[in-house]
Amino acid sequence: MATETDSKDSSLVLLKQGAEARIFESSFVGRRSVVKERFSKKYRHPTLDSKLTLKRLNAEARCMTKARKLGVCTPVLYAVDAVLHTLTFEYINGPSVKDVFLEFGSGGANEESLDKIASQIGVAIAKLHDGGLVHGDLTTSNMLLKNDTNQLVLIDFGLSFTSTLPEDKAVDLYVLERAILSMHSSCGNVMNQILAAYRKSSKQWSSTMNKLAQG
Repeated sequence: MATETDSKDSSLVLLKQGAEARIFESSFVGRRSVVKERFSKKYRHPTLDSKLTLKRLNAEARCMTKARKLGVCTPVLYAVDAVLHTLTFEYINGPSVKDVFLEFGSGGANEESLDKIASQIGVAIAKLHDGGLVHGDLTTSNMLLKNDTNQLVLIDFGLSFTSTLPEDKAVDLYVLERAILSMHSSCGNVMNQILAAYRKSSKQWSSTMNKLAQG
């Protein structure tokens, strides 16, 4: 599906549609980009809906920007459109960690590459958490690997928020743990490797890990 933007006269190719937003591939000042559009909810009053949508749009932009400042690799944010309720950011050329993990054991990813990815994931989450940022949707679908460098890139900060509570950080890790157990059982102890890297990198890991252990 392709649509034409009114303001920039560049094509938008629909990549994905979720419950809260549509994701398009586009071009921004000659650079390949991704546009995330938060669409309105018809069951809400139009004024309230617009305010809530804009609030969440700005919150996502702030969290993505904060993550980069904390040293976590995220797509570069190019633009925020408060009228169209869109975020435009860098297109990351590379597979999702989900796809890489699903190929493990079938001629795709090997043990060494799995170890390196797990380490990057643990380090990235530790940087977020020590900086008081909770991702809110840590799944392997929201992690990409750049083709040229294999660098981990975290995406989709739509559910992210600031928090210093160990409980919130533990939930972040629990969401990832459940995602890996349900989708990537063939990857063995990859979650343990992620948590090992997390403990090694985080200065505040103890209270978070205790909460995670408590369930």
